[in-house]
Amino acid sequence: MTSNQHTSSLPVLIAGGGIGGLATALTLHQIGIPCIVFESVVELKPLGVGINIQPNAVRELYDLGITDDELESIGIKTKEWALVGLNGKDVYSEPRGLEAGYKWPQYSVYRGELQMLLYRLAKERLGSDAIKTGHKVVGYENLSNSKGVVAKVKLASGELIDVQGSLLVAADGLHSAVRAQMHPNQPPIHWGGAVMWRGVAKSLPIRTGASFVGVGRHDHRVVFYPISEPDPETGLVDVNWIAEVTMDTSDGLNGDWNKKVDVEDIVHHFEGWNYDWLDVPSMLRGSSDIYEYPMIDRDPVPTWQDKNVILLGDAAHVMYPTGSNGATQAIVDARILGACLIENGVSAQALEAFNGRLCEDISKVVLRNRGLGPFILLKMLDERCNGEFDDIEEVFPKADREEAMLRYKSAAGYEMEKLNQSPATIDVSALK
Repeated sequence: MTSNQHTSSLPVLIAGGGIGGLATALTLHQIGIPCIVFESVVELKPLGVGINIQPNAVRELYDLGITDDELESIGIKTKEWALVGLNGKDVYSEPRGLEAGYKWPQYSVYRGELQMLLYRLAKERLGSDAIKTGHKVVGYENLSNSKGVVAKVKLASGELIDVQGSLLVAADGLHSAVRAQMHPNQPPIHWGGAVMWRGVAKSLPIRTGASFVGVGRHDHRVVFYPISEPDPETGLVDVNWIAEVTMDTSDGLNGDWNKKVDVEDIVHHFEGWNYDWLDVPSMLRGSSDIYEYPMIDRDPVPTWQDKNVILLGDAAHVMYPTGSNGATQAIVDARILGACLIENGVSAQALEAFNGRLCEDISKVVLRNRGLGPFILLKMLDERCNGEFDDIEEVFPKADREEAMLRYKSAAGYEMEKLNQSPATIDVSALK
């Protein structure tokens, strides 16, 4: 592409073919803005285990024309969110999604299958040429006189090429090269000492059959939820689980941050966690593959924008998974960016509007998740009674628990009444 092309005729360039990048591509196509996605891997594969998509993001997926049937092919509608103390007694529970009165459901899905669904839809709608795998954006250059931006792209062969676009949307994740250039003095990745192990096991359904459950203490817990309907023959469901222990941060983390581990190396942390409705060690031992991750994020940056370049998704706000809203926020980001482009045209002003709407508020959510997100309830319980109780109402009244949860939901953008009453991010009917 030559540098004398006017930016309005140039595509928006998207770095990263993950959930945020593909949601952005589908949104831009929907509003009539051409784009190209550059994804570093040569072949996209369904990686990752379970994630939750909150109602505010499910609304956006619906507005993108994604159906319940498509979402139910990769997961299930969540009905309940519950915390249980180490003694096996309920600390807090509430209905979720449609069961709670939201206009849209919450979904528990396979992360990799959601990405592949978005990938298939993007190829169908934009054409295969719009998604270039084996292309990694390694840097950028803002051009003068409103001529857009040049993305520095490294091919799988090692060759470096320049691609000019009107704007660059960096959805290139935790290790974003674009963010590193935009903020060269950013602190290193932040780790607070928590290590997670994740896997998928077969289990009989518990509680509602579609419950997200956290068991234990704020610094030593297991979270699990089903991501499939029961098998017609066995009655078993696929259960995504995350086991977490906070360690001495001075020890650091050794080796690979995404390594496969043997269950016997970790199960001792949860020996004795046996309840009449759940046997945690058996659940862990029933998993074929277990992976170890650190609980990491990045300190917020003061801006996500550099002229014609904007950060989005994890590149902008990678956050602890304590609030189940990382992928949710990436989808919402994509839709708000689309709305800003409709309002301001394909311009740096649109990116400035996007940055103004989200950067400060979502940076607060990053720090709130670092502070345990909704699992703050378990820390508050520990502070009140060291996690030991006979009657939860005597040590932690329901009104106090509900107030703490409402604060989190409001900050994360899915407080029910506010969301139910809010207008669509993009008025799809006006596009037709």
